[in-house]
Amino acid sequence: MTRIIAGSLGGRRIETPSGSDTRPTSDRVRESLFARLDSLGMLADSNVLDLFAGSGALGLEAISRGATRAVFVERAGKAAQVVKKNIRTLGLNDSCSVQVRAAQSAVESLAGSDERFDVIFADPPYPLGESELAQLLETAAGLLKDDASLLVIERSARSPQPQLPHSLSVYAKSLHGETALWLVERSGE
Repeated sequence: MTRIIAGSLGGRRIETPSGSDTRPTSDRVRESLFARLDSLGMLADSNVLDLFAGSGALGLEAISRGATRAVFVERAGKAAQVVKKNIRTLGLNDSCSVQVRAAQSAVESLAGSDERFDVIFADPPYPLGESELAQLLETAAGLLKDDASLLVIERSARSPQPQLPHSLSVYAKSLHGETALWLVERSGE
């Protein structure tokens, strides 16, 4: 179990998938990330995409802090069921949807739609290869709404900086123990 840190759902507990296949973002890292996003005004009335959702903690925290819609993508069936249960438990069925599929497949499908996002969270499993992540980021870049949108990448602090397509550049990087966060924006090309 973990909890929503702040906002309208602050303090509410959510389930996390059992086993070692998922790696929930710690409360400390989420607090730091969301304090930054709040200070940038990124969450109010925003549309968010939570790739590699796990428990859905990142997207649910965004909803709690003012996002109006969240799309969760999780390939593992058991983890996706946990996300769906958390959404039901929190009464967020009208503002959330879950896609049970691989992240690359989901972003390719979304690229063909009109849906765009203010914030995209990408918290891939650490073993995901750098070239696979680069391909995902290239496709995901096209899903950002505009120049004021951010893509948040969470990786091991020991991982190299993600290979970014020319359309993206690093806005900020922060280290939190074993976790590194990259906030990435469109590079203005």
